[in-house]
Amino acid sequence: MRLVLASGNRGKIAEFDELFAGSGIELVAQSALGVSDIEETGLSFVENAILKARHAARATGLPALADDSGLCVDALDGAPGLASARYAGRHGDSAANIARLLDALRALPDAQRGAHFICVLVLLRRPDDPAPLLAEGRWHGRILHGPRGAGGFGYDPVFHDPQQGCSAAELDPVLKNRISHRGTALAALRQQLGADAGGKPRWI
Repeated sequence: MRLVLASGNRGKIAEFDELFAGSGIELVAQSALGVSDIEETGLSFVENAILKARHAARATGLPALADDSGLCVDALDGAPGLASARYAGRHGDSAANIARLLDALRALPDAQRGAHFICVLVLLRRPDDPAPLLAEGRWHGRILHGPRGAGGFGYDPVFHDPQQGCSAAELDPVLKNRISHRGTALAALRQQLGADAGGKPRWI
């Protein structure tokens, strides 16, 4: 089973490569096939994921997997949310995004810094697939007062997991992939895919 991943984000691509290791699914990033990102004009994570999956499937002729994800902070009414990657104005500037987030929360104590990551996955067989598979994962924690750790990407250095007692950027990558919003969403998606007696995903 060969899928195109509707993303050019290096951090996401690396995580998905790890998550799909040993699955029998060959994952190819759309950037490796010369496909550029599409403008994310949806009003929800689900809408944006569908837009991205359709764009990748149409451009490559392959089944497409798309992820739309972000960080939602309780005290900011869910912001940065859909604008997570461009929260500070320029797309993908993690340092600036983190700086703006910390500034917005600077007066708040730990008890008021609750947040969660959300990931929505969409899998399409073709661009006009009327019945895409959808899966969602959430990772709950809080925002730290400053960055910690050198791993991960995006907001990971300031996202604290209370169960593990550390930031997402301090976690072992294997553990992170199991407990993160993206990992739990993919686990739910793979459960939907299932397999027949010959090992072929039932969805195909």
